[in-house]
Amino acid sequence: QVQLVESGGGLVQAGGSLRLSCAASGRTFSLYAVGWFRQAPGKEREFVAGVRWSGSGTYYADSAKGRFTISRDNAKNTVYLQMNGLKPEDTAVHYCAAAAAITNWYRARDYGYWGQGTQVTVSS
Repeated sequence: QVQLVESGGGLVQAGGSLRLSCAASGRTFSLYAVGWFRQAPGKEREFVAGVRWSGSGTYYADSAKGRFTISRDNAKNTVYLQMNGLKPEDTAVHYCAAAAAITNWYRARDYGYWGQGTQVTVSS
């Protein structure tokens, strides 16, 4: 069983930065792939970034490439999402999710564990 808790969201001006954290409980968390998703009001949940259990493989949505960086520290059971150059369209609740096995990073149903989400609001 894995429990996930996100933190680090907040209100920031366009062009600013935030670092989201996803803290996990569970001894086997280091073996799970982790993804960050976001959901804006009235929109579907969308994939933002993902990282393999080893940290060596990272994946990004086109909207995140060049601006966001995902990383993990398995010793701390934590995955991070560094977000730079934030835009108003990044405003959403951001969720982290974990999966024992991934076939499609973009598909939310591939992930078996979800956090409660953290709000990111970017003002123009």
